[in-house]
Amino acid sequence: MVEHLESGHYPFTRLRRMRADSFSRTLMRESTLSVDDLIQPLFVREGDKTAEPVQSMPCIERLSVDRIVSKCRDLHNLGIQSVVLFPVTPSDVKSDDAREAWNPDGLVQRTISAIKDKVPEIGVMTDVALDPYTLNGQDGLVDESGYVMNDATVEALIRQSLSHAHAGADVVAPSDMMDGRICGIRKALEDEGFYNLRILSYAAKYASSFYGPFRDAVGSAANLGGSDKYSYQMDPANAEEALRETALDIQEGADMVMIKPGTPYLDVIWRIREAFGMPTFAYQVSGEYAMFKAAAQNGWIDEQALVLETLLGFKRAGCHGVLTYYAEQAARWLNP
Repeated sequence: MVEHLESGHYPFTRLRRMRADSFSRTLMRESTLSVDDLIQPLFVREGDKTAEPVQSMPCIERLSVDRIVSKCRDLHNLGIQSVVLFPVTPSDVKSDDAREAWNPDGLVQRTISAIKDKVPEIGVMTDVALDPYTLNGQDGLVDESGYVMNDATVEALIRQSLSHAHAGADVVAPSDMMDGRICGIRKALEDEGFYNLRILSYAAKYASSFYGPFRDAVGSAANLGGSDKYSYQMDPANAEEALRETALDIQEGADMVMIKPGTPYLDVIWRIREAFGMPTFAYQVSGEYAMFKAAAQNGWIDEQALVLETLLGFKRAGCHGVLTYYAEQAARWLNP
């Protein structure tokens, strides 16, 4: 023992001391996860008193407007502060020009109004993109060659955003990855007096293989067919590009930024939060959710422990909040 002391090898600093008991582990905990961090995505469909299961996303349903309102009330009672809406657009109103996206009596617009009328305290975020409304399943308008046109799409997104604003949305979330769309939407909102309507920009949205179940849920997978979105969504190999995209969106007036998907891009989340100090969010997407559910249903994982660990990982990486299909379930786990 004396020999070890004299040589300076004895571990006077033992990092395990603080890990020895629950109270000291809690005292030094660097990141925390709470219900306040969770945002619940919701799929809305036409109909009345209707709930339709999404086969590739166990426990997730496509809900009619009345059921969405009830769900929002339940979610708010659990402590969840906001939801984001995704429409299941009937095929007979899809078109080449996606005009249904800004129909003032459209499905999303009616849903926003119904929620804000019955559950005004919950924050309503809306997806701003054209893929639920186009015949080809692309996020934008295409030319004769099939190329997604940037500026024409931005004009459509502006119309869509304004229709959501007039319906009562609290946050619009452009997920299209068109150049200049944040600037265009911000200017249009300011011009019409929506000074406090927030923009959550999908600043770094990758051309990911994790989106399959979502496309099934909203009914755009068949429209997209064998096409891809590589010309506007980001290459999964790139991180520096994500910083450039995010910087532009902030300059153009975004209030919050988001990285999508979540788990494979924790490094990008960290770099964006460190670089800009902006309210930063991640989207734990449908493929991530479906994998966890499949593993849990097969008894291969402890679902609760794995999901909460993953969500905590988003917080450790710098996220202020997470869009996750597990929001409701995680809220029940966190506040039993």
